[in-house]
Order: sequence, then structure tokens, then C-alpha cells
Amino acid sequence: MIDIEIIRREKSRVQEAARNKNVTVDLDRLLKLDEKRRELAQGVASVEQKRNKVAKAGQGGRPSVEAIAQGKELKEEVARLQAQLEEIEKELAPLLEAVPNIPSEDTPIGKDESANVVVRHVGKVPTFDFQPKEHWELGEALGIIDIETAANISGSRFYYLKGELVWLELALIQHAFRVLTDTNTLRSIAEKAGVRVPVTPFLPVLPPVLMKSEVMQKMARLEPREQRYHTPTDDLYLVGSAEHTLGPMHMGHTFREEDLPRRYVGFSTAFRREAGTYGKDTRGILRVHQFDKVELESFTLPETGVAEQDFMVAIQEHLMQSLGVAYQVVLKCTADMGTPNARGIDIETWLPGQNRYRETHSADYMSDYQARRLNTKVKRASGKKELVHMNDATVFAIGRTLIAVMENYQLPDGSIAVPEVLKPYVPFERIART
Repeated sequence: MIDIEIIRREKSRVQEAARNKNVTVDLDRLLKLDEKRRELAQGVASVEQKRNKVAKAGQGGRPSVEAIAQGKELKEEVARLQAQLEEIEKELAPLLEAVPNIPSEDTPIGKDESANVVVRHVGKVPTFDFQPKEHWELGEALGIIDIETAANISGSRFYYLKGELVWLELALIQHAFRVLTDTNTLRSIAEKAGVRVPVTPFLPVLPPVLMKSEVMQKMARLEPREQRYHTPTDDLYLVGSAEHTLGPMHMGHTFREEDLPRRYVGFSTAFRREAGTYGKDTRGILRVHQFDKVELESFTLPETGVAEQDFMVAIQEHLMQSLGVAYQVVLKCTADMGTPNARGIDIETWLPGQNRYRETHSADYMSDYQARRLNTKVKRASGKKELVHMNDATVFAIGRTLIAVMENYQLPDGSIAVPEVLKPYVPFERIART
């Protein structure tokens, strides 16, 4: 959540930011409750001071009956005020949590994704001397994607990957982890992109895929709940992305300044109900309930937060260029960003079977929005404590990246060539009918 001091000082700016994100907030009610909260907190402090005076007056001798009665009365008054304070805080918390992050100055203002801005195109859109097929056609013909069996067992929007496509998934994971843990490669990426950040590698993590509801709420990722899979008995939610459980790893922790940036790369299966998307992308593995992702999460000093996002985008671009596929980088508008985002950047990859660009990556800069909810701080060399800034980004949404490889590397006979960069990880050079 954002600093309540900002809401007090710049109510109109916060209101405009919420409106631009299509989020409804009640700032008038929030500020009234905040004022009441401060009054009650001051009241508790004042009564506690009186209690201390009465207690000190009784030291060194037997307290009088009047002093004992006064002390009891003041104790009851503190309890009464604290109970009121707790009720106010319970009412205030959801109002404060509903206030979205303020977008960065370079974020386009728009009512929907049509206002997103394409920053650059990279790579050449391929041409074919045959009609390119969609990935699901290729996958079914080659026996490497099985939707029908999965539907019988698990329902719609699930799938089996088989044979060579499993090898390619594992190859993508290994390729990503090799890049992200190599300091020299990361330094080269940063220098090429002109991004000035400390070059420290990402620590590999296999995170949990179930998390407590209160922790997902602190990550500002619990809503919309209709998209989450929930186990009511344990009140646990299945993650929608690896960063959901990477971000809280330092909940309640204070870093030393010299320990930042702290970077992680995590691989996990993720889950999403895809509520409200029926009729969209029903064929194949583009929009499904279960999917694998390699994700980045980082904790930085406030002054390097934006540069860290730019570094993550540079990593994404390096990996996509290594696969040899065309893509475009998109600066997301206010309405297309999540509640915690201060700045959002997507990569959309060219899919020849669909003859258009589709989203394959996102990079989300949260500023201190999540850190405030998680109470994750940094202690400066001066001794001052501040909230860290957090970023997360997609390395590979595996299913969508496999689609990009399949469609861009398809051959006239229906087989699929393996990108050069993935060949060291697989025992074949193309996927063909057997």
C-alpha cells in the first residue's frame, strides 16, 4: 500500500491515480477514519502517561486507596480506548489496502489496453512459403500436446506435454538459469542496455506453490479471488506465479544496505481459473488453468528501483533474442496495470500461426507498495531505515514460449526445428513425426 502521508497531503493526486487505474476508493471515509485513529492513539498515550505518574507517585510506600482506585480507572480507560482503536484500524485497513499504487510519470494514461504504447520492435517477422499452422495443430499432429486426454481427466484448459516438447521445456529452464546465474553474461546485458545497476547474479529458488491468504493479501495478489484456486480447509491459495511466494521471503526483514540488491530466479507451476475468459483461446496451451513459469524477484534500494526494472527487461530481451524470435516491447497504460504496479512493461512475441503479437512476458515495478505491506526494509549505512523497492518479471512463461518456438520454427513438412541456443540441452535437432 502507499504511504498514508501521501494520501493526507495529496488526496487529489491519489484519487486521480485510482481513477486512471479504474479502481474505486473512498478517500473521504479513509481520511476520517485515519483522523479518528490518530485521536484515539493520542488518547491512549495521554492516559498511559497519567498511569505512569500515578504509579511513580506510589513508589517507595504503600499507595493510597485513592491512588489504587485512580490506577484501576485509568487502566480501564486505556483498555476502552484501545478497543475503539482496534475497531477503527480494522475498518481502515481494507480501505487503505484498496488504494492502488501511483503510476510512474512515464506511464500512459488510458481506459484499457488499447492505450498501451509500443516502445520498440525487435527482430524480423518471419515469412513462410506455406501457410503456417497454429501450435495446437502442430502439437496434435506430432503427438507432443494432448488436450483430449487431459480434458477427460482434469477438464477443459489442461494439457499433457509429451516427448520432445518436454525436453524443450527443460531446455528453456536450463538456458534461463544459466544466463541468470552468470555474472559476466549479466554484466554484458546491462552494458548493452545502458543500465547502471550492481551486477549480482540471481539465486535459483524452487518456491512453494501454496500460500496463506493473509500473505497473498500482503503481496496485493489475492484479488481477484475468482481467478485463484483455494483450499478452504487450510485457507491456502495456489500461486498464480512464482513471485507470489518469492516476494514474501523477506517479510518482516531488514536488509543491510550492502546486501542489496537481493535477486532471485524461481521456477514453479502456477494456477489460474481464467474466470470470465471462456470462448477466448480455447484451443491449445495459450490460456490454461495450470502452467509453468520462470520468474524474477528482486529487492533494491529505492533509488535503483526503476533501473532494476529496466535491467530485468534487458534480460528478457536477451533471452528472446537468443531464441531468434521477433517481439515488441510495450509500456502498459494505467488501466492495464495491476493495483500494486508503479510501472508495467510487457513483451509481446510474434506468433505466425495467429499472425499477430501475443503477450509472453511482463515486468512489474512495485516501488515500496508491497514492501510496506510486507514490512521489508533496508538499514542505511547512516543508520536510517527505509522500505526497499521490489520488482518482479517473467523470464519464460513456458507454455507461451513453447508456442513461440513451435510456430516460428515450423517447417513445411510439419516438423519443428530446434533453436540453435537450445540444441546443447536436447538430444535432437528437430521434432518430427515418428
